[in-house]
Amino acid sequence: MEIKKVMVIGAGQMGSGIAQVCAQAGYDVYLNDIKEESYAKGLAGITKNLSRSVEKERMTEDEKNDVLARITKSLNLEDAAHVDLVIEAAVENMEIKQSIFKKLDGIAQPHAILASNTSSLPITEIAAVTNRPEKVIGMHFMNPVPVMKLVEIIRGLATADEVYSAVEGMTKKLSKVPVEVNDFPGFVANRILMPMINEAIYTHYEGVASIEAIDDVMKLGMNHPMGPLQLADFIGLDTCLYIMETLHEGFGDSKYRPCPLLRKYVKAGWLGKKSGRGFYVYN
Repeated sequence: MEIKKVMVIGAGQMGSGIAQVCAQAGYDVYLNDIKEESYAKGLAGITKNLSRSVEKERMTEDEKNDVLARITKSLNLEDAAHVDLVIEAAVENMEIKQSIFKKLDGIAQPHAILASNTSSLPITEIAAVTNRPEKVIGMHFMNPVPVMKLVEIIRGLATADEVYSAVEGMTKKLSKVPVEVNDFPGFVANRILMPMINEAIYTHYEGVASIEAIDDVMKLGMNHPMGPLQLADFIGLDTCLYIMETLHEGFGDSKYRPCPLLRKYVKAGWLGKKSGRGFYVYN
């Protein structure tokens, strides 16, 4: 099972990053989004990243242009008929993802693999709306994609061994490190990370320490490059809340209950860096 052409659905921060690393590894990539302006913004981000690499002499101008030439604009899911692998990087919502996968199942070639970049939703549930559950798999890239090495590869209940092997091999060609994970809420990364962030929010909510003090303890005492509350702002507090709710619902365990302060901030529109305010204020 050879992968030559790839479609990435969603030209946001994650999708554009995935498209960039695929194109840099020599794959022909359709970067798909429902909005022209979203595609343009995604491509501009890719171009900026590559230009920075040229400035730092990590690649030449010709190499940059070759990478960009391998990226094709797509505003229609019908383009999935031309690829061997689709990587969906749309919004983290089960209904939306199932809708996309149901459409893809009717468009993509029978041999094509359908992958989701979901950070917490069950692959088995996404695969259930298709007639090819054995060809559905999770590829959870880390943010920022061009920099971070890890890709969690998640097997659904029916994922075939040859599909896993093909995706694992392709991940290595992207100069990433694939780690095999089974299909449980939050997988490994977010099952461990998000409760830590949630506990840090509880620690502030209960008046144990200030925001800055909590982050300093984790940076200076645990050698974390970024404190958990600052990290939450960068991830997006709405995303953190959604993942905690997924964990809470999936396991039915009170230890995953989202902190009331997290809910309050999200309701207030304080979503972190992207909205200008979260636990910290951003200009």
